Amino acid sequence: MGQEQRFSALYVRDFRLFWFGQIISLSGTWMHSVAQSWLVYSLTKSPLYLGIIASLSSMPILLFTLFGGMVADRHPKRNILITTHVLSIMPALAVALLSDMNIITVWHVGIAAFFLGTVNAFDVPARQAFLGEVVEKADITNAIALNSAAFNGARIIGPVIAGYIIASLGIPACFYINAISFIPVIFALSKIKAIGKSGASHEPPSVRNFMAGIVAGWRFVAKERRILYIMSLISVFSLFGIPYITLLPVLAVEVLNTGAKGLSLLVASAGAGSFIAAITIAFKGEIKRKDIYIPLSGLIFSLSVFAVAFSKSIYISMSLLFFAGLGIVSFLAASNSFIQHAVPDHLRGRIMSLYTLVFLGFSPIGNSSIGITAHLLGTISSLKIFAIVCIIGSIIFSKLFRREASKQVI
Repeated sequence: MGQEQRFSALYVRDFRLFWFGQIISLSGTWMHSVAQSWLVYSLTKSPLYLGIIASLSSMPILLFTLFGGMVADRHPKRNILITTHVLSIMPALAVALLSDMNIITVWHVGIAAFFLGTVNAFDVPARQAFLGEVVEKADITNAIALNSAAFNGARIIGPVIAGYIIASLGIPACFYINAISFIPVIFALSKIKAIGKSGASHEPPSVRNFMAGIVAGWRFVAKERRILYIMSLISVFSLFGIPYITLLPVLAVEVLNTGAKGLSLLVASAGAGSFIAAITIAFKGEIKRKDIYIPLSGLIFSLSVFAVAFSKSIYISMSLLFFAGLGIVSFLAASNSFIQHAVPDHLRGRIMSLYTLVFLGFSPIGNSSIGITAHLLGTISSLKIFAIVCIIGSIIFSKLFRREASKQVI
């Protein structure tokens, strides 16, 4: 199947169905994200509340994603994904109706965000591990990159459409569209034949309970030093780097003097860089020098976010966010590929739940921290401080990762 074929994962029927369904669903999700940020800022005019709502979105992942990984290892992942996508319709529809009736409050948004985050705590590890079931191991890097391309292509399409829909039809329309967008991926999943390579459970006999299963995942990560370093830097980015997205509405209004369309352009610019990174990796099929590629990508992301804090121009900010998106997705896609190639099948759900924990689960702490810091010190100062931490983390990671790589063949 080819390593000789470009975008080889798309030649697999099950992956192709899932991928096209995801593009539609994720476009709606990004519309929801932009509309939610704009709604919260419209209701409160506060970066603190932006941070709180973002934290409520990701807090359940911190609380429940390890359990979600165990569920993914014990039950057919396709069935889990159908369930999570059906449940995801509910909060989108609730926010749409409440905002349409003009009775919504910021706490309504927070409750819906927490519910959706709880669903994602089970969805994300199952979705990441599912890729290892619908394609052969040789095509995993391609599948991860194409999945990332779908996510970030939607990150371009969704925010741009959201900006115009908010301006022309109002905020509720974005939430209605998101609710509808889950239907195609549910249909695609129902047509997928793969339900797991070895039945409903991949549990080895020695793993008898939940905590033992979690410990087995942690032991594997601790043993594989390069994976441990990758997880550590993802933690730093989740706490201090990726939360910059939370402050984009404030940057758009108070620093760059643009409105909802400006916000959508900033988000879409980061999405464009992310999409280019993902599609490049998908086209290449494999990354030869991960010991150079992964650390360099992390540093590009960190420096780009730092530079955004000095920009007063919408066009310069868009360019810098393009490189921030390029850097973070290059880092995450290459890191995900590295981990997926190293992990045994019976631990895949749990290891990907740990990946999800450090990638998304730490976000509530990061989002709250950046919101509080922006409230106390100002948006620009908080961006500078958080970005400097990411730069230092990237430099330390580069030295440790390359030192470990020199001992082994990547």
